[in-house]
This record gives sequence, C-alpha cells and structure tokens, in this order.
Amino acid sequence: MMKKRLYGPTGKYVSEIGFGAWQLGNKKDWDGMEDADSIALVHEALDKGINFFDSSPNYGLGKSEELLGKALKNKRSEAIINTKFGHTAEGKTDYSADQIRASVEQSLKRLQTDYLDSILIHNPPFDYLDGRYGHYQVLEDLKAEGKILTYGASVDSSRDMLELIDKTNIGVMEVMFNIFYQETAAAFKLAQEKNIALIIKVPLDSGWLSGKYNSESTFTGVRSRWTPEIISQRSALLERIKFITDQETSMTTAALRFILSYPEISTVIPGVRNIAQLNENVAASDAVMPEEHVIKLQELWENDIKFKNLGW
Repeated sequence: MMKKRLYGPTGKYVSEIGFGAWQLGNKKDWDGMEDADSIALVHEALDKGINFFDSSPNYGLGKSEELLGKALKNKRSEAIINTKFGHTAEGKTDYSADQIRASVEQSLKRLQTDYLDSILIHNPPFDYLDGRYGHYQVLEDLKAEGKILTYGASVDSSRDMLELIDKTNIGVMEVMFNIFYQETAAAFKLAQEKNIALIIKVPLDSGWLSGKYNSESTFTGVRSRWTPEIISQRSALLERIKFITDQETSMTTAALRFILSYPEISTVIPGVRNIAQLNENVAASDAVMPEEHVIKLQELWENDIKFKNLGW
C-alpha cells in the first residue's frame, strides 16, 4: 500500500514515491518510448498508488506535459501535478517574470487541465530567489485566480533553500538529495517548520544508485559529463554501500528508502521508463530502511563524501 505525505500548504496528500516525467517524449536524452507506452506507464503508476507527477515545459520540448495531459485527461482528480517555469518548450531559458503567465497558460493547455497543483521556478540564478524581480507577485496573482495552488523553486543547495525559506512565502521546493549528495538536508527541518513541501530530485544520483554502473561503464549524451576520475570514485563508493541491499531489496529501492527516512520530505521523483523500474520504485514504500543503515550512510557522507567533487 503506497504511503502518502502532506503536500505543504495545499492540504493534499501525495504518494511518497512520485513519477519523474523527464523521460516522457524526451528523445534527446533517452531512447524515446512510444506515446502509447508512455500513457500506459502513467496509468500503471496510478494503479500502483502513485498520484504525484513532476514535469516541465522543456522535457521533450513540451511532449512530456502533452503525454501526461493525455494520460490524465479523465483522471485529473486522481493526480497531483507539478510543473515548472524558466526552461521553455522551445528549448530556451527565460526567467523573465513577465513570461510566467504565458508559460503557465501553455502548460495548462498541454496538460489539458485548468489548474496546476504547483509550479516551480526551474533552477534560477541565486539572485532571482528572493523575489526582487517580481516573480512571486505574478505567481500570487495566478494563485488568486485558481490557476495554481502553490508555487516555489527547484534548487540544488542548502544556501538556495535558506534564501527561499528566509525571504519568501513559497509552499514547495524541489531539491537535489541522495546518498551521495546529502548537503541539502541541513535545511530540511526549517522547511518543514514553514510548511514547505519538499520534492526530492536526482534521488538515484543520475543512475549510479540504481546499481547498474561500475568502473568500466562508459557514458554518452547527458551522462558524458563524468570524468574517468569521477567514475572511479563513484564506483568505489558503490562498493561501500552494498550493505543496504539484500535478496529482496535492490539498490534502487534502498536508495529511495534512505530518502524517505526523512519525515520532512513529501515525495521523491525517480524517473521511470518501464514497468520493472516502476515496481522497483514503488517497492520503496513497502518498508523502511533500518535506522543503523541510515546512520551509516549519513556518516559516510560526513566523513568521506562531503568534500569530494563528484559533480551530479
């Protein structure tokens, strides 16, 4: 049975395992799925208790939102949808506050809905976070009109998180956090005190925590950013965390359970491309990680990973 957690100020409850939709319709970074398979996968996720879907206009240049819209057309009440602003469906980056409304309207059209549960400014420069350029006023207007229920930003560090917590009235943050990148945990409690929902992105460290890579792995496309040295370091770290797996628990499932050990987190959004991956993700909600494993992984970060530059 999929567990659910409060989604910040919306009052809604989201499945603790969400559905990262970056790969839907995205033939640039992935071998693209057929549209029918994408829609079937969303329906299967709903059947397994997942109700949180994370997309963005630039995922598949609008195709991710379009496919989600088709899949959820007659199931909108069953789903909680989050999308973003700043990276456009045309493949451009534009954070101008005066573009927010048009971006939201286009997302609503592609998603075939009249409201978004949440929208995030998509990894903006640091000086955009405090609202000095008017972004949050536009978002407040859209909220008053019922087009969005809450809003926030997608960020990568505790410094970014603290800036948002201190200077704004946002209701949600999407943050990078996983076994190999625990820096953002420093701001989790403060976010919870302000009733800010936390969505966790990059939970499998761009695939490393799925256990499918090793020191011999080679990469193309978006993953070709890793140097041989980083590949070697990551591979060595994987060997050190094998204790979290067993016959019933894959590396993916264990990595997600580590994230869910933090009660401040609302949902985690691993990508999913097929039923096997979906089942592995969903299994993370079936049990909790033993506390001694959580502590060992936290100590590994503090003592051995924190000062390494592993990229992302």
